[in-house]
Amino acid sequence: MQVAVIQSNYIPWRGYFDFINSVDTFVIYDDVQFSKGSWRNRNKVKFRNETKWITLPVKINLGMLINEVKINNSKDWKKEHADLFKLSLSHAPNYKEAIELWDEGVNKSTEYLSELNEHMMKTICSYMGISTKFVRSEKYNLSGTKTDRLMDLFTKLDCTSYLSGPAADDYLDFEHFRNNKIALKYKSYDYNPYPQHDGFEFNGGVSIIDLIANTGKQALIHCTSKSTNQIIVE
Repeated sequence: MQVAVIQSNYIPWRGYFDFINSVDTFVIYDDVQFSKGSWRNRNKVKFRNETKWITLPVKINLGMLINEVKINNSKDWKKEHADLFKLSLSHAPNYKEAIELWDEGVNKSTEYLSELNEHMMKTICSYMGISTKFVRSEKYNLSGTKTDRLMDLFTKLDCTSYLSGPAADDYLDFEHFRNNKIALKYKSYDYNPYPQHDGFEFNGGVSIIDLIANTGKQALIHCTSKSTNQIIVE
């Protein structure tokens, strides 16, 4: 069974959904420390030849875990985000469909960032036809740090293959994978441009909402990397 383990993001880019679609089980790794200025509560939208941040306001304290972070609903962020999407994507052929999908995702009854992110991702996966199983790392009472903690998770999931991002080189111990007979693969982020109906230069490093607004039900086709995943440990 192939597994991916990633912290949740707010309306992630297409590479995140390619990750989800490439594995059997996707682990939301949100029982780790929240980092201010990360992708957990923000993403990017396109404005002509530029991008702008779209940020979900949160209440945070030093050392707080991602799954403990609450949304700051004292601010009218839903209207602000809807307005940003309108400015960015109202020209797109599937704009209405994309915004209805986003609206369904953000209107989950929860005060927690992690729960909203999960609901949003599942809503988008259902639309795109992605049937990967989601689990939360917090359910497994993991012990250890870095690679040891992952190995504890893999054991409990009966994982035989781990799909990682390239940045894993910074913290993974390859010998742990060899000793535990778990294959290690790196995801390739190598995508063809998709149509962006704004008349400006293509920019793919933006939220999945951009892709859906521009391509509709064809979105999943544009979430497949041109390059095969690199095998590091077999």
